[in-house]
Amino acid sequence: MDNTSIITQVSNPKEEGILSCAQEKVSQCNISLKKQRNRSIFSSLFCCFRSYSVEPPTSNNNSSPLPPLVEENGGIQKGDQTQALTTPSKMVQSVDNKSPPAPPAKYLLPELKVSDYGKMCVVIDLDETLVHSSFKPINNADFIVPVEIDGTIHQVYVLKRPHVDEFLQKMGELFECVLFTASLAKYADPVADLLDRWGVFNSRLFRESCVFHRGNYVKDLSRLGRELSKVIIIDNSPASYIFHPENAVPVQSWFDDMTDTELLDLIPFFEELSKEENVYNMLNKLCNR
Repeated sequence: MDNTSIITQVSNPKEEGILSCAQEKVSQCNISLKKQRNRSIFSSLFCCFRSYSVEPPTSNNNSSPLPPLVEENGGIQKGDQTQALTTPSKMVQSVDNKSPPAPPAKYLLPELKVSDYGKMCVVIDLDETLVHSSFKPINNADFIVPVEIDGTIHQVYVLKRPHVDEFLQKMGELFECVLFTASLAKYADPVADLLDRWGVFNSRLFRESCVFHRGNYVKDLSRLGRELSKVIIIDNSPASYIFHPENAVPVQSWFDDMTDTELLDLIPFFEELSKEENVYNMLNKLCNR
């Protein structure tokens, strides 16, 4: 297995991308959110995926098979540009582009805990949202995680996004929190163990819980087992929430800017959102401005 198939990340260098209509709407929403919070909120294992647009599923009822572990999603790059980055990739099996995800035989999340009754569910991405990881040594790495690949142990160097500790603690107070990453559990689970010292994440979902749709790993919120009007997803990749863009709070991809304050600036927004009856009241208001 290729090292770069372990972690799902966007490419650091900016490249030209292809935008779908849904992604353009997300980009506009991102701009509205920035203006609403005085333009301060959205300052900001690896990416290999196909060079075509991501679109919502059609009305067909056939399911898409998961491909070999070499595909990945693009993200929101700095400068308020929502891009689907394209890089060379290994060959993957054919996927029927007209096939939407099938209804779940079993929901991804367990029953709601009594302590979480009345709370909204926040789905939080890992790579380029909370941390940045690399197989290349990073001098100031916060964690070094050993990952076994084809019988060989590789060291993964993990850098925490500024203010991630404060952000996670506050999110744990306000919401039912779920870690949902398109990376493999063998990498993401030990990273989450080191990152989440407070037990904020009630559940952790990995690549096998994603739907592979038109060359991207999509996080289908309808499979969680929670009322969609009370679900928010925080992710740097618009392709990840293409089925439910109206539930998304986009963030810019983060790599190594230690002056970044996006997570810190998001806290007041989520404090207000936690008081709403459903996520659409506040998110739609912002996106329509």
